[in-house]
Amino acid sequence: MDLHYRRAGAGAPVVLVHGYLGGSAQWSAQMAAFSATHDVIAPDLPGFGQSAFLPGASRIADFAAAVMDCVDRLGIETFTLLGHSMGGMIVQEIAARHPGRIDGLALYGTGPLGLMPDRFEPIETSMARLKSEGVQATADRISATWFRDGTAAQGYPTTRDIARLAKPQAAENALIAMRDWDGRDALWRIDMPCRIIWGDQDRSYRWPQVNALWAGIPRAELAVIPGASHAAHMEKPDMFNALVQDFLDTL
Repeated sequence: MDLHYRRAGAGAPVVLVHGYLGGSAQWSAQMAAFSATHDVIAPDLPGFGQSAFLPGASRIADFAAAVMDCVDRLGIETFTLLGHSMGGMIVQEIAARHPGRIDGLALYGTGPLGLMPDRFEPIETSMARLKSEGVQATADRISATWFRDGTAAQGYPTTRDIARLAKPQAAENALIAMRDWDGRDALWRIDMPCRIIWGDQDRSYRWPQVNALWAGIPRAELAVIPGASHAAHMEKPDMFNALVQDFLDTL
């Protein structure tokens, strides 16, 4: 599977994995920041962003395999991973399956359980509304939940426009993939430096999910961004980038 990807910089590789209804374009500020010291690669997951022409996966393991195929095609042996939201599930899966290839792991706005207890709405509700309202309305509505200020947030139009690129089949399959994924039993196998980053106003991943990561991953450390929601990398990019760069500098 030949995923579309963006790449910038030189140095130790860092792979950025977006979440549900996301795309590589959401990482523009991070690619600009981290490419000063690293080789930054941001793939578009199958069915999303510029990879919307590809069929979407219905298992987190299949998303993980697609990312690894992209990395392997680029000839990269070891690398640091950063995953956001559903992308955080994907990178947990990669880290548990390929621990020897991961130099460091950053888990951002995510948790070890795809069903996401206390999410702004249950996964089944999102699936039903996707079927009845379509991708565009779903993209517009869910993107607004990523920000404290909803549709008034500066980053909302960009997030919404990226989300609208998703194909209906991919949007539905990804919800199935999240619903059916449980990474809790594999946390102990994620034995590499790990930084968990969480906005304390996140409506998708509440504190119990974040705490489960922190408690379950042997070498995890936690960084909380105050006053930020699910899109902290857009709401407070300077703080987010500083936390990630500090982590990269320790590896």
